[in-house]
Amino acid sequence: MSVDDNTREVYKRVGFIAALVLILGFYFVLLGRIAVSLIASGKVAAVVLGVGVFILPLLGVWVVATSVRAAFAHQHLAKRMHDEGGELDVSQLPRRASGRIEKAAADELFEQVKLEFEADPENWRTNYRAARAYDYAGDRSRAREMMKRAVELERGERAGKR
Repeated sequence: MSVDDNTREVYKRVGFIAALVLILGFYFVLLGRIAVSLIASGKVAAVVLGVGVFILPLLGVWVVATSVRAAFAHQHLAKRMHDEGGELDVSQLPRRASGRIEKAAADELFEQVKLEFEADPENWRTNYRAARAYDYAGDRSRAREMMKRAVELERGERAGKR
């Protein structure tokens, strides 16, 4: 994939996410209007239902905001790792027909990265690499935990430089 192909792919993904956020925003506004009209009716059952319906868009906004914020934080780490040359090289690993890395190769990669992490667990870079290795190995929940930790450690490193 060339740089132009990568750039186009990034723009496609960002455009898709922006469209989803706009659609969700429209949906949340509609739900909010329905909630307000239910509450304004003054009937007890409608008010209770209106409060419940009002909570849904608030919850939705929170979920979207935290997801987008996390995505930007992960992208920031990915860019730093790429710029530093620390991204995991998976280009030579065998892949399934779906494009995913074969399980045995992903597990072997994870074992290598695990040693790096164990040698320096307080470094955001080793946490980031471990998160990526977990993801390649198919363990999404641990990948998210490690990436969250990497983000926190990297923020701490940046705060210490100020």
